[in-house]
Amino acid sequence: MNFDSIDYLQHGNSRQQHAYAILTNNRIIAKLNQFDPILAGTIPLHIDIENSDLDIICCFQDKQEFQKTITNNFSEEKSFTIKEKTTSGLEAIIATFVVDDFKIEIFGQNIPTKQQLAYRHLVIEHRLLNKHGDTFRQQIIELKRQGYKTEPAFAIALNLTGDPYTELLKLDTNDYYPNR
Repeated sequence: MNFDSIDYLQHGNSRQQHAYAILTNNRIIAKLNQFDPILAGTIPLHIDIENSDLDIICCFQDKQEFQKTITNNFSEEKSFTIKEKTTSGLEAIIATFVVDDFKIEIFGQNIPTKQQLAYRHLVIEHRLLNKHGDTFRQQIIELKRQGYKTEPAFAIALNLTGDPYTELLKLDTNDYYPNR
């Protein structure tokens, strides 16, 4: 699966197609293009629930330029907020807003998008969903409906102990995926 482009959403379920329309019609990804945006989270994996948002991760070199780009392009959107936060010891800029019926979160760090935890989890979760099939997918969705975040839901379904975010990363090995 190539998550570099959102084109795959065009051929997905109705919610994925709707997300594609919102992101393309409003040029959201295009406005972030210089920051190597990737759509992460549950919608690309078809494990979203009714209130799932669109999570876009980005890489910035210049924090102020990133903030300015986000503010210039999205500050007029409904419920717009932007804040700085330290995540995993790294500065992050997080903006949220609503377009149509989707909450959108833009998350930027000074680390390449494919090295960010959200992307790494996305790839691992995609492999797990493919490996374990639709019953597993439905189990994840049900756990999410019960209020669990995505990574804890995977940890429960896989009987992982410890921090679910760290434990999932441990599954990204050639030993676990011998056919990779």
